[in-house]
Amino acid sequence: MRVAIIGASGLVGGNCLQVFSRKGWPCLGTHFGFATEQTVYYNTLEPDHAQNPDWDSFAPEVIVNCGALTHVDHCEQHPDESFEKTVQSNRNILKLARKYGARVVYISTDYVFDGENGPYTEDAPQNPLSVYGLHKQTAERETLESGLQALVLRITNVYGDEIRGKNFVARLLNQLNEGRAPELVLPADQYATPVNAADLAQALYLLLKDGKTGVYHIASTDWLNRVQLALKVLSFFPEMPYTLRAMRTADMQQPAKRPLFGGLIAHKFLSEYPEFRFSGVDMYLLSKI
Repeated sequence: MRVAIIGASGLVGGNCLQVFSRKGWPCLGTHFGFATEQTVYYNTLEPDHAQNPDWDSFAPEVIVNCGALTHVDHCEQHPDESFEKTVQSNRNILKLARKYGARVVYISTDYVFDGENGPYTEDAPQNPLSVYGLHKQTAERETLESGLQALVLRITNVYGDEIRGKNFVARLLNQLNEGRAPELVLPADQYATPVNAADLAQALYLLLKDGKTGVYHIASTDWLNRVQLALKVLSFFPEMPYTLRAMRTADMQQPAKRPLFGGLIAHKFLSEYPEFRFSGVDMYLLSKI
């Protein structure tokens, strides 16, 4: 199965590239702002850009869209840019998929919900609170209504191995491993379901292999707030000093509203793959200490 992974230099896309390649699928991974040795340049907003891949030569059978503008407050303050990089770029990817008759995968978020009654199942009512959440909702709806074989994965608080180590768990872990005492200011009332990007990639491999379509929530069994997540990481470094200030989200005065009781329930996926085991934050940390 020939798979194009858009945004393969990032956390989710990079893990998908590794897993799918190990499984023997020919993969073409792309980057836009951050290049790696395993990826090629692709500008989703300029389909005719001279540096874009030779899609005719690769002829993708599946296109996985892992690219988006994920800085929630930046999206709130720059809604036109958010629309371009989330909605319009996805429209161009859908057009590319139609050309080759490819299946499409869109990576979405629990920010399509308002955080009043999480964690959420796939059929829960949506009510995004932010520009970011609204644009992700629009892109996933257009993907599902595209007429293509479409799969939408909702995820949140993804962590794990990535080249830049940008995710919260990896950043904190790297800081502690380097002997630098963390100074943290974190919301104590934002709950989510962290998931290891490697588990996510393995789950997506199964869904693609079996030709699944529709919406799936991918989440592990942890449901905790950002303070609890930080303390979980810090507990593996009992001698390291740190400062941690826990705050209410309302007092942090962030431009974009956040869903407080967010997170996702992966019952649908696990009911179809009952032997699948998500690793959890502790298992990841044990593998890195």
